[in-house]
Amino acid sequence: MPMKAWIQNYLTEQKRALDSISPEQVGEVVSLLKRTHQEGRQLFVFGNGGSAANASHFATDLGKGSSDKLGRRFKVISLNDNVSWMTAIGNDYAYEDIYRRQLENYGQAGDVVLTMSVSGNSPNLVQALQWAREKGLSTVALVGGKRGALAEIADQVLVIDSEHYGRVEDAHMGICHILCYAFMEGAA
Repeated sequence: MPMKAWIQNYLTEQKRALDSISPEQVGEVVSLLKRTHQEGRQLFVFGNGGSAANASHFATDLGKGSSDKLGRRFKVISLNDNVSWMTAIGNDYAYEDIYRRQLENYGQAGDVVLTMSVSGNSPNLVQALQWAREKGLSTVALVGGKRGALAEIADQVLVIDSEHYGRVEDAHMGICHILCYAFMEGAA
């Protein structure tokens, strides 16, 4: 396939993935974040690989940009940003524990956990969401077309209708930007 045709096909499929975002479901997450902010609750975000990068980006945008507009700070942290803690947990216990064990230190009933995963089946994410639900935290999962175990565990699930890692991760970041800009632009 010629390069131009391949690129056009990629863009067409990316638009299809973006079109699968549910405005109603994203609006429900905006409402959850607004309540979390108003109540001074903590928001924990995390993922693996590209989703970890998205989690870091999201925490930055919400914690800085959205907070700047609101005048009161969001209490948000990306659990995948503390490499020494993750490697200590992974080394001394198991990689599957890297997020759950951090939540055990900080998570409290009423807080919110948001994770992103294309497959929806990463054992470390599944374990963390299971723990969070058991302890009374609200849970949100952004997943791809496979949905996975996260879709069965999370209170709120946003599914991108694609199994292509790049497209799903791009759409997840789009959702994260919507969540942040709802506050930055006064829609929330």
